[in-house]
Amino acid sequence: MKKLRKEGSEVGRDKVIRLMDKLGLQVKQCIAYKVTTMHKHSHSVADNIVDQQFNPKQANQIWAGDVTYLRIGQGWMYLAIVMDLYSRCIIGWSIHKRMTVYLVEQAMQMALNLRRPTKGLIFHSDKGSQYTSHRFQQQLKITILPAQ
Repeated sequence: MKKLRKEGSEVGRDKVIRLMDKLGLQVKQCIAYKVTTMHKHSHSVADNIVDQQFNPKQANQIWAGDVTYLRIGQGWMYLAIVMDLYSRCIIGWSIHKRMTVYLVEQAMQMALNLRRPTKGLIFHSDKGSQYTSHRFQQQLKITILPAQ
C-alpha cells in the first residue's frame, strides 16, 4: 500500500489485500528479532543466588542487567541496562552498534559512578557471554563483590 501510494495510486489497505488475494500474492515479512544471549561454554557461570527473589529490602542490594536491541533506520543498536531492583530505576545504560563486553561494562560503570555501592552488592544477569566474560567478571570483583 505504501509503495503504491508513493507511486501516486490512491489505495487503501483493504483494496491492496483484495488485489493481492486476487493475484495470489503473499506478503513475506521479515521478523524483527535478534538473539541477545550468547553462551560461551568456556566462561564460568555464577550460581543463581537471587533465585527469583527480585524484591530487595533496600537500595543497592540487588542490581540486574540485561541487553536488548533496537531497530533503527540504519540497522540494529544494542542497549545494555543496569537496574536497581529495589527502586526499579535504570541506574546505568549504554548503547552501541555491536553487542560486546564493552557495552555491558559501560552500563555497569555508569551505575557504579552514580551509586557507589558497598561491597556485597549482588548483580544478577542472564548467562550471556558478555556477562560471563573474564573482563566483566574482573570489573565486578574489583568493585562490588564481597571481599574474599
